[in-house]
Amino acid sequence: MAIQRNKGEVHPGYNWGPFTARIPLIHTRVEWPELVQGSFITTSIGFALVPILQASFGLSFNEALAMCFIHALLIYWSPMLFGEPFSPGWTTPALPFVLAFSLSTYDSYDARFQAMTAMSLDFALLVGVLGITGLGKKFVELIPLSVKAGVLLGASLAALDRIFVTDWETYLSQPVAMTLALALCITVAFSHPFTKLCRQHPVLALIASYGLLPALIVAAIAGYLAGELKFDLAWGFTGLPFGSLWQKVSPFSIGWPSMDMFINGLPIVFIAYIATFGDMITGTELIKDAVPNRPDEKIHINNNRSHLALAVRNVLMSLTSPFFSTQGFLWTGTQVIVLKRWREGREKMDSIYSGISSFYLLGFPVFFFFLPAITLLTPLMKIALALTLTLTAFGCASIAIRLVSKPIQMGVALITAFSFVTFNMPWVGILVGVLGAILLIGIDDIQQEKEADVQ
Repeated sequence: MAIQRNKGEVHPGYNWGPFTARIPLIHTRVEWPELVQGSFITTSIGFALVPILQASFGLSFNEALAMCFIHALLIYWSPMLFGEPFSPGWTTPALPFVLAFSLSTYDSYDARFQAMTAMSLDFALLVGVLGITGLGKKFVELIPLSVKAGVLLGASLAALDRIFVTDWETYLSQPVAMTLALALCITVAFSHPFTKLCRQHPVLALIASYGLLPALIVAAIAGYLAGELKFDLAWGFTGLPFGSLWQKVSPFSIGWPSMDMFINGLPIVFIAYIATFGDMITGTELIKDAVPNRPDEKIHINNNRSHLALAVRNVLMSLTSPFFSTQGFLWTGTQVIVLKRWREGREKMDSIYSGISSFYLLGFPVFFFFLPAITLLTPLMKIALALTLTLTAFGCASIAIRLVSKPIQMGVALITAFSFVTFNMPWVGILVGVLGAILLIGIDDIQQEKEADVQ
């Protein structure tokens, strides 16, 4: 039996330093819908880095799988150890820059991993200083409301761009599975007529409670029958070789990065931080939009604490499995999934922390050890990613629209979002948005927007 909280209070846990640890089954209960769908979604997407690690970094399949396991372990435990009400993930917008820099600049596998270590430690130092000094929270609060709406709208457009432009060839190769999955996902998550039917039919309500899972199952069956998906099941255990991985990637084995590596990686680190900054805005606004539906639970958002948690995770990752941008702030799709049921009331989800911990398998990516799970879920990786991106697009867009009410605010939000998607550089989007807000709205009105937002 999990420790209960009183109505209107912050969910209990063990306080340590600036953090609050909430241990599954002690402080949080199991939320079965999140646990079941999280088993499919997090596991299938967790293997995405394996081909890159094999082709460009010299790891075997099992070594690459072991590295992905460590990345997943750090992500899964983050909200439970640090008390963050956010669903962590990769800093995905930075990944193309990270890969382009490391692969074009360094030829040897050792040097590439050393470069990853350097960027990870640079990033940890940056966010650590911002968290300790309190500047991280101030930076987030300084952003005008219209620019925050633009960041959300930009995240929405970027998600749709990833599905229908960047990964369009994947869509064409799996048209039946993808179309059914996306249609069912949108219907279950956002359709008002379907919501009404759920009130009348308990079976539909039960199906809807499992979020992305029904869409993923239907896509798997339809894709297999249509010949778009092939499942080559293998049996046994993976036997993750952490020892040989350590010898190939850890700076304690291959040597520490040179000072040049620390300096050369700084531009990529700043790009990653701007992307993280955007994720902090997105995650905060998603929670603030849902909070009025749950007066029974007080959510404590502290951006300084968030910066410090990121610093700790990136240091641990840099020493054991260095691959920069895999320890980011927010997995937007998962945040939308959890908040959707959380806002329905305490009888549906006791706490946001129980929902997040359940989605992340109570902190342990157990399926990485089982070949049947890996071979079953790997073909569904692209579909699972498309489903989370779809929820990201709809969820972020709906909140962005509600954040602004004046035409000029909408205009600033639009140019901010357009800059995000067009230039593919997060800092450009934020810079254009801030300048647009100052020129078109004015500093006095921006300040009034902030005061109204706080209230």
